Amino acid sequence: MADPALFEFLHTEMVAELWAHHSDPGPGGQKMSLCVLEGMGFRVGQALGERLPQETLAFREELDILKFLCKDLWVAVFQKQMDSLRTNHQGTYVLQDNSFPLLIRMASGLQYLEEAPKFLAFTCGLLRGALCILGIKSLVTASVASLPTCKFQVVIQKT
Repeated sequence: MADPALFEFLHTEMVAELWAHHSDPGPGGQKMSLCVLEGMGFRVGQALGERLPQETLAFREELDILKFLCKDLWVAVFQKQMDSLRTNHQGTYVLQDNSFPLLIRMASGLQYLEEAPKFLAFTCGLLRGALCILGIKSLVTASVASLPTCKFQVVIQKT
């Protein structure tokens, strides 16, 4: 993948551009911007998933796929592995990154905590898109309690 700084700058500019062009500062405008970012991430996640070697796609269990995302996919995008993966063994997984690269620069103050969701929407889409290509329909959400740590919750949707 490209230089991590390049990806970080591109991501920051996408977020800034979307927030600048949606004139509605209320919840409706923000939700639309988050949906656009998540959609972009979804398409990128699908494209990354399509570029994986075929032998990588021969997973037997959901847990193996999530482990793959935490290790290989995360390294490809962020040059580091996810810090932890937990599951309730009922289709819900929590992926935790203790120093999420897209939040590190804003980790200097609590005032940025409310800004965090717009820097996580793309990555939620990225995970959901990669899972989709690997045959798993899911809902991915993110939460931040303290910067730069974030948790991504993946809920597998049974069909």
